[in-house]
Amino acid sequence: MYCTRKITDNIYWIGGSDRRLSRFENIFPIPRGVSYNSYIILDEKTVLMDTVDYSISRQFIENLEYTLNGRGLDYIVINHMEPDHCAVIGDILMRYPDAKLIGNAKTFGMIDQFFEDMKYEKIVVKEGDTVSTGTHTLRFVMAPMVHWPETMVTYDESTGILFSADAFGTFGALDGIIFADEVNFDRDWLDDARRYYTNIVGKYGAQVQALLKKAAALDIKMLAPLHGPVWRKDPDYILDKYNKWSAYEPEDKAVMIAYASMYGNTENMANALACMLAEDGVSVRVYDVSGTDVSELIAETFRVSHIVLASPTYNGGIYPVMESFINDMKALNVQNRTVALMDNGTWAPVASKQMAKELEAMKNITLLDKSFSIKSVVLRSQTEELKAFKDALKSSME
Repeated sequence: MYCTRKITDNIYWIGGSDRRLSRFENIFPIPRGVSYNSYIILDEKTVLMDTVDYSISRQFIENLEYTLNGRGLDYIVINHMEPDHCAVIGDILMRYPDAKLIGNAKTFGMIDQFFEDMKYEKIVVKEGDTVSTGTHTLRFVMAPMVHWPETMVTYDESTGILFSADAFGTFGALDGIIFADEVNFDRDWLDDARRYYTNIVGKYGAQVQALLKKAAALDIKMLAPLHGPVWRKDPDYILDKYNKWSAYEPEDKAVMIAYASMYGNTENMANALACMLAEDGVSVRVYDVSGTDVSELIAETFRVSHIVLASPTYNGGIYPVMESFINDMKALNVQNRTVALMDNGTWAPVASKQMAKELEAMKNITLLDKSFSIKSVVLRSQTEELKAFKDALKSSME
């Protein structure tokens, strides 16, 4: 049975959702699944905007055939060659061998890597090129490294729709809805949108900023990404989020306390600090680095202005899961944050010194001068010292 939604009079969503997949890219947990969006324009010429992951190919092909309703397929625009969007190109060409593939020079290099000996006719486009399909004019905008080198986006001049590839997407299956205004996005989708951006695209902030500058010159009425809801109303909402995230600006003046704890004593230290901050009206969230997926931790580092890292000393260094988290922060280019350090060590608490070395190698990280250290457990005699640490952290937020 087909499952499609109308976007405009002659543009349709024909994608689908996968709720069986447990990890996106076999790394990131997706308990709500994920959607793979594809769109078709029915004009004098018919145009398919990207395909989908092979996992939902049966549904997708049924959607495509139903929407075409006996018509042929003239063009397939390939905005992004990642397998979750290009896997079905070969199957589509077997059914519609006259369809021409539209992409940039890097696109076609990748097609030949994925599809050996596939026969196709191609149209190679570059920045600003256009293709007319009748009443629609498609303008192609290059978006390299958002988040693959061949990525481009396609702007429909007649409707103001930007088919935005992996930009402006989110984790989460589409439960019959396809529009962001059909859901409570802040409550139900924003966390997954942030986690999607920060872990998939987060390293490439400069490249996203370049795309946003190009997008600012377009009269965008809708955003149609390859994952998650379509923005037919208020696209500036998600454009503003992407501007903040890609500029590495905090969304909220808030504190994230990320701790690792072997026997609960470092955890107690983190909880004691959280209580003091909350009592002073500071927004704070506490995360166990050992039990929280790193994709959630990274997403939170992009949201907050201040980060507290609390780690036991382990074999004279940083506790391994905390060290891995810091390495992920580096890899995803976390910056423009204030970081405060806490450590624990029964023999010798040196984790803070080791964490400081790692953080000093990162861009635009401000290390709080004051740190807090314990030997084994937090003693009542350290209460005033912990309060002073809290006060220094709070003052840095003003």
